[in-house]
Amino acid sequence: MKLLISRLKPSVAQLITSSILLGCFGSAFAQQSGLPINAAASVNGAIITNDMVEQGIKVAISQGQKDSPELRKAVIQKLVEVMLLSQQAEKDGLANSEKANSQLALIRQNYLADLELSTFMAQNPITDADVQAEYNREVSSLGPQGMITEYKISDIAVATEAEAQAALDRIKKGEPFDKVARSVSLGPNKAQGGAAGWVQPGQVPPQIGSVLATLGKGQVCSAPIQMQQGWYLVKVEDKKSSKPPTFEQAKQAVRAGLIQKKQYEFVAKIAKDSKIVVQ
Repeated sequence: MKLLISRLKPSVAQLITSSILLGCFGSAFAQQSGLPINAAASVNGAIITNDMVEQGIKVAISQGQKDSPELRKAVIQKLVEVMLLSQQAEKDGLANSEKANSQLALIRQNYLADLELSTFMAQNPITDADVQAEYNREVSSLGPQGMITEYKISDIAVATEAEAQAALDRIKKGEPFDKVARSVSLGPNKAQGGAAGWVQPGQVPPQIGSVLATLGKGQVCSAPIQMQQGWYLVKVEDKKSSKPPTFEQAKQAVRAGLIQKKQYEFVAKIAKDSKIVVQ
């Protein structure tokens, strides 16, 4: 049997088939005259708003799907399905379980963190003038030769300084960097031995960029690097010099770097004014 919304590829979509949905929900979708303004559907009195639908459509489009009436209907059906299951979970007493509470708290924290960052950036945007000024600064810092250094790097990301130092000690004793990365790294490139490809100093956080400038080919940082997300070790696999890109070629990367820097500084300021205890 075909999955309910294989186009959206959600995990819970594997639970209900389109034939069941058409049988159960078809008439409900056809009777929307009694719904309040900005409501796309309701499930046992709980409202699914048009804003929720639009958000679902945006996610689907970001995954490569095309906006269409069929996509909107599929998103609404999916939201109905999720609402039904969540209501049933409430009835079954699952909502108050320790696992549910911890996951819901994490989801809430992540959403609020993203919302805070997006609000901060909306109030403190990176302007075109900022991008141009940063590009000019980076080009002028290259010196009379006007060449930019690129680094082929690998990294190891862990949660604590102690874990980073333990990994660094293994490397200093002769264990290959990529082997240690596959063993302990929490990064998405763990399976690749920490390989992160070619980067320019302006494309990485300043803490890492400043360390890269001190390393030669094949060298590893002498101490763990503290980042917002945890602790890092970095190895320079190779390095090369090249002419800097034009402003048009570089402006997106420059903007991204400025955004990352501004966000890091914002989080660092909050952290400085906070009491943080890590076991």
